[in-house]
Amino acid sequence: MRFTPGEVILHRNVRRGRIAWVRPARVVSDDERGLLVWVARGTTVVNEAYHDGRFLRELPFIEWARGPHRPVVGEWAGPGVLKLMPPDAAHSVWWFRDDTDRFTAWYVNLEEPAVRWSDPGGATGVDMVDQDLDIVVRPDRTWEWKDEDEFTERLAHPGQYWVADEAAVRAEGERVVKLIEAGDFPFDGTWTDFHPDPAWPTPPLVPGWDRPPVIV
Repeated sequence: MRFTPGEVILHRNVRRGRIAWVRPARVVSDDERGLLVWVARGTTVVNEAYHDGRFLRELPFIEWARGPHRPVVGEWAGPGVLKLMPPDAAHSVWWFRDDTDRFTAWYVNLEEPAVRWSDPGGATGVDMVDQDLDIVVRPDRTWEWKDEDEFTERLAHPGQYWVADEAAVRAEGERVVKLIEAGDFPFDGTWTDFHPDPAWPTPPLVPGWDRPPVIV
């Protein structure tokens, strides 16, 4: 399945068969380099919350895991984000920017390879499992691990955590670090000056956003 530039799809994160978050995104390109999408400021998004409204980072993981949970509709309040999902890769790369639209950092999101889907109702999208450990890369390509404490805390509860292979996650991160340090694509300056088409309206949260995940 290939997506069409300009098409709106649903980028979804899945945790143990539940939808963790949903972000409507505009397709920039879909080719041999991967699926490139744009999440605009002001986009209506959905995030999984604990039953009392707190989010994952606001309480101990073991308490969170026991639930129950509910979806909370909100808004992508920060600057727009460009995201690349390379073909069959266990990571995506995000381009962060500030309020003046200046590129500030790459963000390597370690995750299970994205799985594409199409709903009979018309919605299309990609599902992935965020593996929580990340890498922040500055414009000069110096880098650091992010969220190692959260990753370690959650690994201590294998019965509730959605990451089964710590070594594989770290190995993927180390593989990407080699690209970073070499200045290879996508860390070669590609798309750091990207600007979305001003004619693109902010994508809506289309019906079908809550269809069952294709990843269990």
